Amino acid sequence: MVKKIFFVDDEIVIRENIRACIDWEKEGFNYCGDAPDGEFALPLIEEHKPDILITDIKMPFMNGLELSAIVRKRLPNTKIVLLSGHDEFEYARQALRIGVEDYCLKPLGSADIIRLLREVAVKIDRETEQKMKIEQLNRSLTEKEHASGEQLIAQLCGGFIASAEAIELASTLGLSLLARQYAVILTDIRSGVEGNPDEHSLISRIESDISALFEEHAEYLTCKRSRTETVWVLKSDHSTRLQKLCEMLTEAIKQIEASSGSGISIGIGGIQDRLQGVHTSFLEAEEDKHWRRLTEQHRSALFEMSNSFERDLYLDRDGFTEFLAIGSPRQAEAYIRQFAAGLAAIDWSTSLFGYYILNDLTFEVIRKARKLYRAAASTEESIETLKRMIRSVKSLDEVCEYLARLAELFWKWRADSAGKYGELIAQAKAFMQANYGKEGLSLQDAADHVNVSASHLSKVFSQETGQTFIDFLMMTRIRKAMELMQSTNAKSYEIANEVGYNDPHYFSNLFKRVTGMTIREFRKHGWQQDSPFGEGGTKDA
Repeated sequence: MVKKIFFVDDEIVIRENIRACIDWEKEGFNYCGDAPDGEFALPLIEEHKPDILITDIKMPFMNGLELSAIVRKRLPNTKIVLLSGHDEFEYARQALRIGVEDYCLKPLGSADIIRLLREVAVKIDRETEQKMKIEQLNRSLTEKEHASGEQLIAQLCGGFIASAEAIELASTLGLSLLARQYAVILTDIRSGVEGNPDEHSLISRIESDISALFEEHAEYLTCKRSRTETVWVLKSDHSTRLQKLCEMLTEAIKQIEASSGSGISIGIGGIQDRLQGVHTSFLEAEEDKHWRRLTEQHRSALFEMSNSFERDLYLDRDGFTEFLAIGSPRQAEAYIRQFAAGLAAIDWSTSLFGYYILNDLTFEVIRKARKLYRAAASTEESIETLKRMIRSVKSLDEVCEYLARLAELFWKWRADSAGKYGELIAQAKAFMQANYGKEGLSLQDAADHVNVSASHLSKVFSQETGQTFIDFLMMTRIRKAMELMQSTNAKSYEIANEVGYNDPHYFSNLFKRVTGMTIREFRKHGWQQDSPFGEGGTKDA
């Protein structure tokens, strides 16, 4: 790259000789200007921004040292060469303090100047290359940290990393995971126009609006799940903020959706008070998003097929599900009769609108049951039975009979929710307790043992125990390690290997993270009564 040269000297003969006696273009330089003193030169230097400034020291108005000091501040990348006819140490010392590139004594011939400029040009190129490498490295590190951060959030949501390990990894990435409460939100943004070339920028703008909404109430970490879908892990140390945010979120998303003209599907997971609960909240958010989408599709169809008279009919879905959640069977008959009164005007023999309303209400009840009682309300058989019952309705009395049946089913799900997967969980725990010493023991291994899919076991285990599979396995291994430390003289690396960790350094850090003590401290003092290490928990999580 051609370097620009600017020359300052109060002797016009010297300036003209320098300008005329060197074939600057041939030598690979651009002589962009000269000036008789620093004051005259400064605005020209700021205009041309030379790569190399050659200036005499002894000049009127503003000398070379004063000019150099100003240029160093305003144009730090410009290299400065000072010329002087005075062989004095004080000038050289001041020049070095300012940070000039070279200090040369007059007179200098053309060959000396070209040699000097080439040396400086080489240094400029070397520094430029080094800066580019550093910038590229920083970008690469930033991208890797971002990718690692997203991978950490994905693993945490998927239940593939223990809480203690997640905290340790987050610390190395400069991320803060710890909080009193967590909730997972899923958003899926669609432009509504297939093949929209502006979809990427549209999604970015909407996600920026959503992040601004979240920032008002909580901190968050996020990762992209796909081109359109994003996972948001919200966290807060204030007990009510996440609850308020989740309550207002649906309406706020509708406003963003209306202003952007896009479709936004959301899923809201339950609020958890432990880091290991992020996985459970994520599963709940996935399920919530699925049912919200089904309900929305159904309501769209309902609106399209109804006439203006029928659109005035209304059932308080939220009120009905609230009654099911806190009500009792002896209150059911009176409440249902009053609730269904709004459908009295429907002619079931000529209109399908009533069936759509019952379907819509049923979707909402099932979604509520899945959220409150998790897997208890998951059987497709129950859903099909309800659909058949809806199709058989012919009168208001039969509507009430159906709603009573729906309430009974909801309450059965509520009663059955506890302990439905007790045997499955017990088998999985027994398998881990028997095989914890095997390095690489995985969720898939346990799933194969109990004859279910890995995703199903992960979901059920988290929902029923409040703990991820990985966290339970880690706690099992740490407890066994503590037993070995108390009952044997085995070295720490031997114990690490015995409980399934082949990296003793990682094991030592993990042990400290979980128990709050180093291995040496634990062996010396034993179990502390006030230690935060307890059943199903960790020190920090």
